[in-house]
Amino acid sequence: MKRIAIALFLAASASLLAAAGPDFKSMLKAVDEMGDFGKQDFSAVYSIVTEKPGENPSTTEIQIYRRDVQNQFVILINKPEKQKGQGYLKIDDNVWFFDPESGNFSHSTIKENIQNSQAKNSDFKKHTFSEDYEISSTAAGKLGAFETWILDLKARTNEVSYQHVRLTIRKDKSVPLKEEDYSVSEKLMRTVLYLPTYVEAAGKLIPAKIKMIDELNKGEQSVLTISNVRVGALPDSNFTKAFLSRAQ
Repeated sequence: MKRIAIALFLAASASLLAAAGPDFKSMLKAVDEMGDFGKQDFSAVYSIVTEKPGENPSTTEIQIYRRDVQNQFVILINKPEKQKGQGYLKIDDNVWFFDPESGNFSHSTIKENIQNSQAKNSDFKKHTFSEDYEISSTAAGKLGAFETWILDLKARTNEVSYQHVRLTIRKDKSVPLKEEDYSVSEKLMRTVLYLPTYVEAAGKLIPAKIKMIDELNKGEQSVLTISNVRVGALPDSNFTKAFLSRAQ
């Protein structure tokens, strides 16, 4: 009888855990960890093709260097030629913009757009959804062929680019497929589609192509394509103003 009672207790506990559903906080942390290289530095090239109605597509190419353990990054613009040598440096809570024409640094923010694209500085740092947001609601869904979880996130701080984010995550692995970015007044500002093709580096899955759609100005969008991905130690000097000022 004692064995039967224990078996019934274990079965009941398993049922309760199943009924409780997944651990969404852990899921959000797993999304962050999938793009966090920890003590290994990360570098890559992004091509950003931006389309606007009535204009020819424009291409911006950037080189990014990232040191996730210290939450630092450098973004160096390679193309177009007119903006070559411009760049951004994040150290601690400060973001600096460098203009090689004047040779001056000016204070920027994580919310600033890269050139005339839909991409922001914050898109190129490591994900910190689990630190910056609280989960306000969850739902099951489907996007294309993928079963998904949909998490509504509310900002804990004003330092983030968007106060409300709706994140659609694959059920089979904790990688995002879609991100909807809302203003304080709950107006949809931008939709980000993480197309399900990946570059693997150091056991991490990085979206090979990302589409960012401007929801305020119809027909405007940017498509980001990653290349030249490398993971490994970078010189400390890469994360300095001196590096940015001589990297034209």
